[in-house]
Amino acid sequence: MGGVKYSRVDGKKSSNSKATVIILIGVFFLGVWMFMSSPVFPGQNPNVPAPNSKIEAESKSKSTVSATPSSQFEDNSGDLPGDATKDGVNEETAPSKTDAGIREESGNDSSPSESQKSKSTVSATPSSQFEDNSGDLPEDATKDGVNEETAPLKTDAVIREESGNDSSPSESQKSKSNVSEISDSVVPKEEKKPKETKKPESFPAGGQSELLKETETVNGAFSTQAAESASEKKSQKPAGSKNQDGYQWKTCNATTGPDFIPCLDNTEAIRHIHTTMHYEHRERHCPAEPPTCLVPMPNGYKIPIRWPKSRDQIWFNNVPHTQLAEVKGHQNWVKVSGEYLTFPGGGTQMIKGALHYIDHIQKSFPDIEWGKRTRVILDVGCGVASFGGYLFERDVIAMSLAPKDEHEAQVQFALERGIPAISAVMGTQRLPFPSKIFDVIHCARCRVPWHIEGGKLLLELNRMLRPGGYFVWSATPVYQKEAEDVEIWDAMTKLTKGMCWELMVVYSDKLNKVGAAIYRKPSTNECYQTRQQNIPPLCENNDDPDAIWNVKLEACMHKIPVDASVRGTKWPKMWPERVMSPPYWLKSTDTGVYGKPAPDDFIADYEHWKRVVSKSYLNGLGIDWSSIRNIMDMRSIYGGFAAALKDMKVWVMNVVPTDSPDTLPIIYERGLFGIYHDWCESFSTYPRTYDLLHADHLFTSLKKRCKLTSVMAEVDRILRPEGKIIVRDNIDTIAEIENMAKSLHWNIRITYNKENEGLLYVEKTLWRPTEVETLAYTF
Repeated sequence: MGGVKYSRVDGKKSSNSKATVIILIGVFFLGVWMFMSSPVFPGQNPNVPAPNSKIEAESKSKSTVSATPSSQFEDNSGDLPGDATKDGVNEETAPSKTDAGIREESGNDSSPSESQKSKSTVSATPSSQFEDNSGDLPEDATKDGVNEETAPLKTDAVIREESGNDSSPSESQKSKSNVSEISDSVVPKEEKKPKETKKPESFPAGGQSELLKETETVNGAFSTQAAESASEKKSQKPAGSKNQDGYQWKTCNATTGPDFIPCLDNTEAIRHIHTTMHYEHRERHCPAEPPTCLVPMPNGYKIPIRWPKSRDQIWFNNVPHTQLAEVKGHQNWVKVSGEYLTFPGGGTQMIKGALHYIDHIQKSFPDIEWGKRTRVILDVGCGVASFGGYLFERDVIAMSLAPKDEHEAQVQFALERGIPAISAVMGTQRLPFPSKIFDVIHCARCRVPWHIEGGKLLLELNRMLRPGGYFVWSATPVYQKEAEDVEIWDAMTKLTKGMCWELMVVYSDKLNKVGAAIYRKPSTNECYQTRQQNIPPLCENNDDPDAIWNVKLEACMHKIPVDASVRGTKWPKMWPERVMSPPYWLKSTDTGVYGKPAPDDFIADYEHWKRVVSKSYLNGLGIDWSSIRNIMDMRSIYGGFAAALKDMKVWVMNVVPTDSPDTLPIIYERGLFGIYHDWCESFSTYPRTYDLLHADHLFTSLKKRCKLTSVMAEVDRILRPEGKIIVRDNIDTIAEIENMAKSLHWNIRITYNKENEGLLYVEKTLWRPTEVETLAYTF
């Protein structure tokens, strides 16, 4: 038989086998119970909680999840003290604490492709690289009852990066958004520990910031342009469809269309001017209420060509004007070439090229020392600004100035090319610059009648020219012998001698077949005191040469300062040393804008902006700086932001608001340039002329005086499509500006909040409203 026979003995053996099986089964279930009840999974650190299952599931389904956001928006780790760790926290195993979260979103005007839908740009973990200085927290900062090793991450700052669109998000985007909103997930430190631990550079902890907060600033030793000008003027007198945020935008309907400049195109005000003898119609006549509509785009507008190629050619459709090409084409100003406007680099006085003209001046008069002694120039009657465009190669910057006149769009050409320029005219009022600030003033056949009416216009140049500075006059009276030219030369000779200007050289450029006279302004009062006649007269002692805002021209000369500690008695240091050094006339006994002694304030401001620019703006914001050329600092103090960019291929218009401390002379002293302006009015530039605007605590102060909607409409007007604006302000104002930017359909790239301070970085789009607002005063 094939079966097993059981005997007594066999039965005993069978009983033992059954016991063994029972024991093995018991051991098995005991092991299973122990395994299931254990909090530790194989391969897991027992001191670290398991990852949040929802994030883990989302992470596995997406292929481009960033483990650690960029650390380029951070402060210098050297600011963190060595004892920043907290007692009672195991730093090797405890989750990192962050005070910042990041949300990165991607959007455009069309639905994403299938491959894009399968990807995510959501950070899996808030990065500890944005942490605050733990040394600022007291040792007993942990709360009772909270396990610091497993507590949710704490955040008090949010960074959002979006590329906004006009349509609702796709379903795949909606399903992904929850991932970025989970702030209480705890992730093992091994997965999220950054290589370095830093803080955001843009907003260091209050106690560590080298500059006090904006709310704590003072005028210090500086007056304001508004106060100066009010005093001077007194002394001169004889005894659309609304969006969800409630903003309504419409497109402007004005006679000048895409080229609308509100304060220069006020036809109604110009119509009531009694005379235009002094170019009153080219001066600023701002409307009673600044416009809140948006200027339309030219047909066929394209994103501007980048510098340096833009110096030689621009898109015709961006500035579709041909008059200058027709009138001045033979002088190599500008030519039409297919879809481009080209600039051969010439002009009336430099037909063979601006560089030859510039170098010939240096050769004829070596003391001018381009890029060393001479750094900042005013170019009056600039044409298309080729002179200023080529001076960059000699380390010289020129403020190009021309009126909006029959030479159609010359300033617009300059700005589109990437060359500094403003629309202004020498008429009845002082130009918006301080006294004694330009190293050289240049005029190449600008056709300004310098000699008439007591030389009033040349005396305005004298006001702005630095003592010891030069006036380069390249005009037909210098080198031609026609009767009119001879008459003008004789009148200019008499006037300049009366002004004590010394004629340094008269040279002839045989290649261009032109000539130039170079005059030097005196650096002492000796000549003024020995003149036989007081013509032109000296100004009264109470005449403030630095008061300019809506202040009338006076046909007089201001005395040269004699006190060695006063601005204007010494020439600035050579470039580039002057950009880094406090001016000699900043006194330690004077209080600076931020409350420190003025020279210390200057240095602290410069160090602050160098750090912010290098660690945040150049690397942390995601800006393609090769697309940036024309920059405006809308509220400049010492020019520190511009100084920090001095090695970049950019130029910065430093705007000092009329109600801010009058620090514009300091900006010029360090080899930079700028202008006064009241942001409750329109700026004297064409639309779409700046690539980047920077506003440091500007909008909060503006809210007290004018409507932010009109200011934002002006920002939209002067900013190019795809242009950027960086706003630093308190969080309430940041939120307000962000809402307006969204209503303008701009792309919100970054919003950062820390304590009560914030940073907003947005990008303008091509969007224009469909509704139209007709501006009657322009017709």
